[in-house]
Amino acid sequence: MLRRDFLQLGALPFFGPERGVNCILLRLVGGPSHLDTWDMKPDAPREIRGPFLPIRTNVPGIEISEIFPRMARHADKYALVRSVYSDADAPPMHPCGTGASTGPSARPAPFERSCVKALQQVESGTRFVTVDMFETVFDENTWDAHGWKPFSPLSCYRDTVGPMFDRAYSTLLEDLSQRGLLATTLVVAMGEFGRTPKINPSGGRDHWPRCWTILMAGGGIKGGQIYGSSDRIGAEPRDNPVSLAMVEATISHAMGMPLDPGAQPIHQLFS
Repeated sequence: MLRRDFLQLGALPFFGPERGVNCILLRLVGGPSHLDTWDMKPDAPREIRGPFLPIRTNVPGIEISEIFPRMARHADKYALVRSVYSDADAPPMHPCGTGASTGPSARPAPFERSCVKALQQVESGTRFVTVDMFETVFDENTWDAHGWKPFSPLSCYRDTVGPMFDRAYSTLLEDLSQRGLLATTLVVAMGEFGRTPKINPSGGRDHWPRCWTILMAGGGIKGGQIYGSSDRIGAEPRDNPVSLAMVEATISHAMGMPLDPGAQPIHQLFS
């Protein structure tokens, strides 16, 4: 599947064998910096490691950014895939505009409300729901932290974007778990690329498709694990490289959908 097609995954209807697993795809529009979120390099030079510190989680040996204190208490529920890559630049993500999608509203805390709506859609029988965290990356705080206008400063990860995701994602996992739905609902959170290992002259990071981190939880995924790793500066996968085709195959496998010939799910993620 071409990368542009994959980014429209939430617009596709899912048919095929019923396996009882649904999927919520959280599209982190703008491309989060893996080095400032879920694959930190605290021993690297300052221009690589960035302004944030790692914190421990409730799983020994797993650390994430300090901007996610609630996520740190739920690391046993999700897996970090730290070796995703693409061979080409990706187009920006845009809302799909289908009945199985939900985007930000004009009300307060739009992403959190969209996650609540996604949960309600799954409860009502929708098999695949897409949530776009932002409608645009221009002139508002998003993951697209180039450090220059009309994009965001890296500081917004700490001040707005990080706390927004931390609350919404943690609450979604908590609610799914409390309702007994996490085992049958795959939650995938991913951007369209990572960001440059070296901080640019504007104090931000630019697009970097050669390595980044995504989150997978529920739907048979074993939480509290890390799959793959990046090199010492987060520039390239060091082991177990994961293509977008493998991500798609893993989602299809979890949902019991037919796989394309030669598709390779990440079997190690499943309990």
